Formats: sequence, structure tokens, C-alpha cells
Amino acid sequence: MEFQSFLVATIVAHIGLASFVTVHAFATDRDAGKWPFVTLAFGLAGIAAYFFYDEPSASGRI
Repeated sequence: MEFQSFLVATIVAHIGLASFVTVHAFATDRDAGKWPFVTLAFGLAGIAAYFFYDEPSASGRI
């Protein structure tokens, strides 16, 4: 795979993952906070942090 193709695929994937975090936060009435930006930068690690390391919202919903 060419480096340019790899870079484009990576950018598209990170944008998609960050969009998923944003939509999930909106759908679950949760504050997305910094997680879309973290996911945009770090990809799957950002998604893992969003789901496992963020404090639950004040409403008590997971």
C-alpha cells in the first residue's frame, strides 16, 4: 500500500470514529467533552477512553 493511500485511509477512519463518539454522546444524552478530539487524534484508543475512562454522567445512565 502506498503511503499516501494509507494516510488517507487513516484520516477517514479517525474522522469516522470521532463522528461515532459524537453521535453516541448525543444519542445517549451524554456530554462528549474532549473525547471526539482525543478520538480524532488517537483513533481506537480514543474510543476505548471514551467508553471506559470517562466518568458517567450526572443522570446515572451508562
